[in-house]
Amino acid sequence: MKLTWLGHATVLVELDGARLLTDPVLRRRVAHLRRYAPAPGALGRLDAILLSHAHHDHLDLPTLRRLDASAPVVAAPGAARSLRRAGRVVHRLAPGEELEVHGVRVGAVDAVHDGRRLPVGPEIEAVGFVVAGSQRVYFAGDTEVYDGMAALAGSLDAALVPIWGWGARLGPGHMDPRQAAEALVLLRPALVVPIHWGTYAPLAGPRGRKLDPVGAFMANAAELTPEIRVAVLAPGESLDVPAPDHPRGVRPPHPSGA
Repeated sequence: MKLTWLGHATVLVELDGARLLTDPVLRRRVAHLRRYAPAPGALGRLDAILLSHAHHDHLDLPTLRRLDASAPVVAAPGAARSLRRAGRVVHRLAPGEELEVHGVRVGAVDAVHDGRRLPVGPEIEAVGFVVAGSQRVYFAGDTEVYDGMAALAGSLDAALVPIWGWGARLGPGHMDPRQAAEALVLLRPALVVPIHWGTYAPLAGPRGRKLDPVGAFMANAAELTPEIRVAVLAPGESLDVPAPDHPRGVRPPHPSGA
């Protein structure tokens, strides 16, 4: 497995020949946010695009138009509604459901986050994803810590965990560095890559960077889960995740029983 963090919540997951991209947002400016990290070049072939929810810093239609037009989108049911004009095949995936993409399984899991596109209207469900083949990786999207994360423990070779956001404060439905480390206590992955930090900030300036979320996360992770490897990547940097010497265990059942 190879993981390439492209900034914010965008990660290229390459596993068993499949190339999957999470929550692609790659523009230099998105609404009131400016990108403070280099944008990647062309990404080439993609086998699927995974969308956890419909917020503009996770579902960016102009970015989608720049990507492999043949790649289907696997989306939370609420996010799928915002893709009607994207011109792509869209697969809706609710927690407990999964499908096969280019030889790997993509399963949706719970996320505690309001995933609606606009701040008005009914709350819309967000999801996380587990991609499984010869190895398993969890992409959290946006979420708070919740007890059901423990259902994945023992089966994850890697976890892509958000540790902050794009501003000086966090709203509900997110994890700060301490809460992200507490999530590791439940998830128990072999490796964690912190995401959702240090990429976008308001046009007035990256004030949130003064908080050093990645430093705080590393300190909290070292305290709570010193046995878990933390791999901090710069935007555009890749990491090869070797297969374990022995199986990481049988996947526990989904909390809902699905």
